[in-house]
Amino acid sequence: MPAPSPAQGVTLNVAAMAMTATPVASRIPVTVSATLAANEALAARRRRGESVLPLAFGEAGLPVHPALRAALAEASARNAYGPVAGLPCLREAAAGYWDRRGLPTDPADVICGPGSKPLIYGLLLALDADAAVAQPSWVSYAAQAAMTGARAHFVPTPPGQGGVPDPALLDQAVMAARADGRRIGSVVVTLPDNPTGTLASPATVQALCQVAAEHDLVIISDEIYRDLVHRPAAWFSSPAALAPERTVVTTALSKNLAVGGWRIGVARLPGAAVAAHAAPSLDGLLERLLSIGSEIWSAPSGPIQQAGAYAFGEPPELVERVARSRRLHATVARAVAARFSAAGVAGPVPRAAFYLYPDFDPWRDRLHARHGVSTGQDLAALLLDRYGAGVLPGSAFGEETASLRLRVATGLLYGGHDEQREATLASPDPLAMPWIESALARIEEILADLGG
Repeated sequence: MPAPSPAQGVTLNVAAMAMTATPVASRIPVTVSATLAANEALAARRRRGESVLPLAFGEAGLPVHPALRAALAEASARNAYGPVAGLPCLREAAAGYWDRRGLPTDPADVICGPGSKPLIYGLLLALDADAAVAQPSWVSYAAQAAMTGARAHFVPTPPGQGGVPDPALLDQAVMAARADGRRIGSVVVTLPDNPTGTLASPATVQALCQVAAEHDLVIISDEIYRDLVHRPAAWFSSPAALAPERTVVTTALSKNLAVGGWRIGVARLPGAAVAAHAAPSLDGLLERLLSIGSEIWSAPSGPIQQAGAYAFGEPPELVERVARSRRLHATVARAVAARFSAAGVAGPVPRAAFYLYPDFDPWRDRLHARHGVSTGQDLAALLLDRYGAGVLPGSAFGEETASLRLRVATGLLYGGHDEQREATLASPDPLAMPWIESALARIEEILADLGG
């Protein structure tokens, strides 16, 4: 593919940054990502010698597989920029990855970037319209929409089906925005979901695709946790299978293979196979995204791309690694969720990855009376300051300020160093590992003291 020309007609108006949970915009600054800020706060406590319980940062918390390290080392001499879209070997490997998941993909329709996060930002910038996002949803979607000069319109999710806006409410949000002189051009979904650890049903995804078709919305489907659904045989419905003409899928190796720091992601765009039926708003999207990439990241790291091609090729040793990781995440996340449930704090049962989303609303009166807690941020601050437990409030994910829901991430409980983490991953009973046993006991202690 020839090198793209600079982006035409794509502007970033930082002065116009805005984000809203209603049709009325509120002007706010874009700050450090809540997850990164929480991680830095915990790191500062560690440096002071204070004990911490790391439940805030969404990191997979496992070492890099030796074969993957070897692939990176072998590619370390690759120092040329390479094509903006990515090395042919990586694009072909990513296409094969999607082929094996029932999404036939031409490598020409794959674009690589330094993580799926920049790719999603590039897509929002290229689409040049407001975006609908789930309420709650990952912290960066709304912030990135604001950075493009657009607005994020939060749409509540169906009960127990985080990551996908309720289709009927999405329809209403699009029409309300139109009446307000705004155009929602895309809807961002997460399958499965961060922050709730749940998975939307096929019926909900189908209904979402129908609303998207009625309003010519581009669906950006963030499927970075797809390989970490706790029960692999469970249904998984990608919008790309139901509405291939209007769906862009993104994924990366950050979660399934725990290489978040490597920063490599891929996007699958609708291609020639559906060109005759493609949504009008998708016309020229690939070229616009390439132009944006050329001005922001130029090309992903060459050695990382080479190692990424090996990973997306899914050799048996990495398939086995992902399976072990999936079982570990499921075991620990559900054990932590059971501690919250036993204490009387409700929340959906985790179905994927290493997240849970407990709701402290039943404790609202006692938390206010004993600790002066009125908001989720108050509760998160109390847990950090008094107990050294890092969590994120639901407001970081678009919830109302008064919400007492918290995002709890369990991926950093697997040990203090790589030797412990490898032992945890290999253990037939990870809950019996001393460091996990200790973390579970600490969670019980905190909940007992907090609730009185």
